[in-house]
Amino acid sequence: MTTPLVAHLTDFVDELRRRGIVVGPSALIDAASAMEVLDLLERSRLREGLATTLLVDHAHRGVFDRVFDLWFPVGAGMRTVTEDLPRDEDGNLDVEAVRDALAEMLADDAAAGDGRLEQAIAMIVDELGRYGSTKGEAFSAYQAISAVNPQTLIAKIAAAMAGGDGARPGTEPLYRQAARQKATDLRAAIERETQRRMADRNGRDKVGAYAVPPLPENVNFLSAGAKEQVEIRKTIEPLARLLAAKLETRRRRAHRGAVDVRKTLRASMSTGGVPIELSHRKPRPGRPELIVICDVSGSVAGFSQFTLRLVYALRQQFSKVRVFAFVDTVDEVTDFFDHGEEDFGAAMHHMISTARISTRDGHSDYGNMLAGFVADHVETLTHRGALLVLGDARNNYHDAHADALAELVERARHAYWLNPEAKEHWGTGDSVATDYAEVIDMFECRNATQLGTVIADLLPV
Repeated sequence: MTTPLVAHLTDFVDELRRRGIVVGPSALIDAASAMEVLDLLERSRLREGLATTLLVDHAHRGVFDRVFDLWFPVGAGMRTVTEDLPRDEDGNLDVEAVRDALAEMLADDAAAGDGRLEQAIAMIVDELGRYGSTKGEAFSAYQAISAVNPQTLIAKIAAAMAGGDGARPGTEPLYRQAARQKATDLRAAIERETQRRMADRNGRDKVGAYAVPPLPENVNFLSAGAKEQVEIRKTIEPLARLLAAKLETRRRRAHRGAVDVRKTLRASMSTGGVPIELSHRKPRPGRPELIVICDVSGSVAGFSQFTLRLVYALRQQFSKVRVFAFVDTVDEVTDFFDHGEEDFGAAMHHMISTARISTRDGHSDYGNMLAGFVADHVETLTHRGALLVLGDARNNYHDAHADALAELVERARHAYWLNPEAKEHWGTGDSVATDYAEVIDMFECRNATQLGTVIADLLPV
């Protein structure tokens, strides 16, 4: 490899590291070795070769691909176009005819191999995605995708793949599944071409600041869309396995009990009353109980669901897990997850729609919840258990009842509050987080990375 190419690869890896992807020195060496034998003009093979050597977690592939497209673009400037797409009488692209042509190209694998599909995408971005901005000419992936609307091409692609006469009996679902993937690939290709053109205009760093998404484990719980929530869910099981191993190791290492003062003083008689060696009580290993109280209102429900998934993945670390949910009224919902649907999301939906968690105005009321928990469920807390409260503490200007929270904290052996809002927003508007933080240890928990760190450090052994 030439020196400039080595430097470019090193800079690319440094960018991956800045995005949170862990790449060790040996992986960088493997990537350099792969580039020596790969044809650098075959971008798809180069992409796969670098992904194989540099990535450990497949969930990071989306971020890797976006960074790769910025550092190893297909080219610079306008592409050379040898074939034109259908146009109307005024010389503009005929959108309906273009969509039909795209369906035929997507159904034909040869179109991708000979470059026709790439040229078509370049023309679509150039003519349907172009717009004027205050800084001059620019391109919008959203504008181009809206014009093409890839999701509506699925039926046409499936029909074209089946030969135009409809799918053979029993095979239509396979065609539609393949067609859905090709429509998704078309959307991604338009986004890549738009990103390439904007990087030519504004520079790689500026485009990367908004075009490259965060890693799934760093996505903010409260702002995650449906697609991002799917990616976050994929991080829960691996995270749970790591935490379970960590908790089990901590439990094994905690082989000594508390200092036995009486035995220590008795043993010190042989050394003139100087306690040279400490005597310890026999340890009493046991798995603590865990009580979870979670806000399931509005966008906070997503954070609560992710945390409950993690807790239930770790439930073997506890003798018992009991879950209470609320919007303005608290109700025990343990049975929904212990004996409910296999699909955790379905169990969550069933719980929200049937449990007695909202009996007032339907807005979060932490004060009423805390007072109700003290009145109806306080006996569930013992000095051998831990309390975990999940919520943003936005109380809609109701009475906070911090005294009720103080009673719960007093009864539990450990008590923690996980808040999905940024700490600088605590106490603003209708938030009573700062009031509760004076009573209970409250921790910022905005993404899966923070969630895993907090759970690992706080859960008792």
